[in-house]
Amino acid sequence: MSTERTEDIPSGRTRHRPLAPPAWLLKGLRPTAAPVPWAAVVRAGIAMAVPLAVGFALDEPEFGALASMGALSGVIGDTADAYRMRILNIAVPQFFGAAGVTLGTLVFGHGWLAVGALTLIALVSGMISSIGTVASVSGLLLLLNAVVGAGLPLPSPWWTAPVLLATGGLFVLALTLLGWPLRGRRPERAAVAATYHALADALEAAGGPAYTDRRQQVTQALNQAYDLVLGRRARVHGRNPSLVRMLAQLNAVIGLVEAAPAVHLRGRPLPPALPAAVRELARAVEEDRTGAPVPALPEPHTPAERALDSALRHAAATVYSDEPDRYNVDDRLGRPAALTVRARRAVRDMMLSGSSWRYGLRLALCIGLAQSLVSLVPVERSYWVALTVTFVLKPDFGSVFSRAVLRALGTAAGLVVAAAVLAEVPRGWWDVPVMAVLAALIPAFSAKGYAFQTAAITPVILLLSDLLNHQGFDLIRPRLLDSLIGCAITLVAGYLLWPESWHARIGDRLADAVDDAARYVERAFGGHEPTEAALRAARTARLQARRRIYRDLSGVRSEFQRALTEPPPTGARAAAWWPLVVAVERIVDATTAARVRVNHGAPAPRADEVACVTADLRALAEGVRHARTPTQMEPPPPRAGDEASVLAPVRRELAAARAIASTDR
Repeated sequence: MSTERTEDIPSGRTRHRPLAPPAWLLKGLRPTAAPVPWAAVVRAGIAMAVPLAVGFALDEPEFGALASMGALSGVIGDTADAYRMRILNIAVPQFFGAAGVTLGTLVFGHGWLAVGALTLIALVSGMISSIGTVASVSGLLLLLNAVVGAGLPLPSPWWTAPVLLATGGLFVLALTLLGWPLRGRRPERAAVAATYHALADALEAAGGPAYTDRRQQVTQALNQAYDLVLGRRARVHGRNPSLVRMLAQLNAVIGLVEAAPAVHLRGRPLPPALPAAVRELARAVEEDRTGAPVPALPEPHTPAERALDSALRHAAATVYSDEPDRYNVDDRLGRPAALTVRARRAVRDMMLSGSSWRYGLRLALCIGLAQSLVSLVPVERSYWVALTVTFVLKPDFGSVFSRAVLRALGTAAGLVVAAAVLAEVPRGWWDVPVMAVLAALIPAFSAKGYAFQTAAITPVILLLSDLLNHQGFDLIRPRLLDSLIGCAITLVAGYLLWPESWHARIGDRLADAVDDAARYVERAFGGHEPTEAALRAARTARLQARRRIYRDLSGVRSEFQRALTEPPPTGARAAAWWPLVVAVERIVDATTAARVRVNHGAPAPRADEVACVTADLRALAEGVRHARTPTQMEPPPPRAGDEASVLAPVRRELAAARAIASTDR
């Protein structure tokens, strides 16, 4: 992904110089500005070099190569921060990888039986990948290892390869967990502190043009923190004081997040003491400090200022408390069900999901064509064609079209490195230090983008393949040809034949978010029973609704980024929706600000005004849902209202959203 701001991209009027590469390709080739994960770099070099050294020491280099290949899957899957999540991210996919290589070995050399088996495995793999992150990596390894087992002669007996591959992956897990006794809950604590830092940045930008970007960073930080603290929580959570305290600190941010839009709408900067106080809370979370006094804050005067003052004092009391009330920790995202319940629910949703079946069928079609082609046409080491298809057609890796092009370019760059290694480095013990260097580049380059990751992985796989089949430099030309064949199959059978892949899906997802915004307005200002329990339940439902909307809008932004890497006309159509994405975010911010102002003394809006705003939002959602571009929308005429009402900013943002379609028209 590019590091440039997306607001500067979507105008669709990018100026191209003659003979310059297209913008969508340059966007994929531009490295992401991400820090080098040095711990992962060192871990990858050790994890993949040690199995090779053991193999040479035992005079079984093929065994060492298989274990290193298993370690490669662990290195690629080691992307989580929290140690509990790393166990699942690395260990669970190893089981599927072992099953895949076993199935592939059983059909090795069986011609059309192998074609049918791999096609069926591809269907299952594609459907599994739609469940979530761990399932996606598991489905990837299931298919990749099945392709390797069906395309390479592996050592006998049949259980040798799965055991060695799993051993390599678990070796990566063991290296990863070495830091657990020393770092403990540090990743979760750092994620919670990051939400306070992001919020401090947003408060500093309140009243200015940079606020929208900073608020989006707050949403991303909250998403990551909640995923870490709650994502793998089991029954132990209620008995774990550390997790209880971090959850309380994270929930305390919500009041500040609600107050931020209200103070932003004032149109002037906050006193520097307020963002500084939030930044001090972030440092207290990082250092796990307790017992500090409540910070000195300026006197609030307006409802927005009173909301921020109250939220900041509550957050300070929560952060500095050494024993938060574990029986009064409100889960702002809803308490997750037991793991077995969630697993059954995920499998049921997968089986009933049309998108899951469509992706599984796309992947099965491409793998079936790839295997049929190499069965009819003599292609040397044909498994590389199916491997290319699998990597390119992953749904959560980005645009299929740009990935196919970037993989071809990345493979070509990786082959240059592989050619130098295979030509100049003698086979044997010299492979160990070379592997340590090449493997260390994988996590460093993966953070830069897909093409860079491909360029780093290609020479590693070729070196391991050479240890298994001893072809040496002769591997280079067939691998490039196989990669180009795989990319071509994916572009035709996995992209061009499926209209949904080259139509931007931003409109549908944005319409759903607008519908959610209408329900959020109803929850925020609908009538509630004046009992404490009812008010608390209404507030919890409102908070969950707002978090869900921001998560959905974050997904729309990701979809937007994916669509921008597509060639015309898809990229241009996606860019046209961007002003409306920003407008919907501003509508949600304005609604939150209105609710906060009402909570702190401002008059509540009339019921008929709430109904009008809700109806306008639903009309906007219908217009978005039935239009392929904003110019095809039918915006309703603006309605007059009381400019002194707390909902006046919401109506203004609605008018701005209508103007986007009207102006484009």
